[in-house]
Amino acid sequence: MPDADDLRALARSSPQRWTTLRFTERRRAGWSWSGPVRAWLRRPDLLRVVDAAGRPHVVRETGADHDPMWQDYRWVAELRPAELADGLDPDTGEPGGDPLEVDSVREVEHAGRPSWEALVVPTDRYEPRCACCPLLRSRRIDDLEWGPGSFPDAVYPTAHLVRLDAATGVCVWAEALDGTFAGDTHDLRIEAVDEPMGDDLFRRARRQGAVRG
Repeated sequence: MPDADDLRALARSSPQRWTTLRFTERRRAGWSWSGPVRAWLRRPDLLRVVDAAGRPHVVRETGADHDPMWQDYRWVAELRPAELADGLDPDTGEPGGDPLEVDSVREVEHAGRPSWEALVVPTDRYEPRCACCPLLRSRRIDDLEWGPGSFPDAVYPTAHLVRLDAATGVCVWAEALDGTFAGDTHDLRIEAVDEPMGDDLFRRARRQGAVRG
């Protein structure tokens, strides 16, 4: 049975575990789901997305320190969830310490694939890739991003449920379990890993999509 250290190691290992990924992602705010987005990603810099309206887009991010992004950095954090593995000292800004308190790690399935699931609580060393769209919502992160007291009526989660795909390290689920943001999560369903993806897949359709980079 995996433990907290195993979960952290898996969260930081995504860059070494796969080169192409085909998946569908959607998000839930409260209890309302967004439409699904279908994606083909070829590391290091190519992404094809079919959005919820069925429109194709191609994204190219050359020289970035992350996978190609769609809409926001939560997308990046899902694919490389290092923020769940390694923290920053809040006083010095230097790497160090555990970003999460981790409890009840267990083996589960997500979309038919082996996954690891745990209850987690962010510590003061949790540092999301982008504070405006963290995997785990907390008062500390909101105060740092938006200013103290920016959401005075919000009740922040006391715990989150996170789930990592056991083969790829991708964060396939991260749910706030209570408070104002209860139910907020994403559902990333992996369809294929390391399948061949030729250049033609990432060519822009005429008068459709967008190429960035």
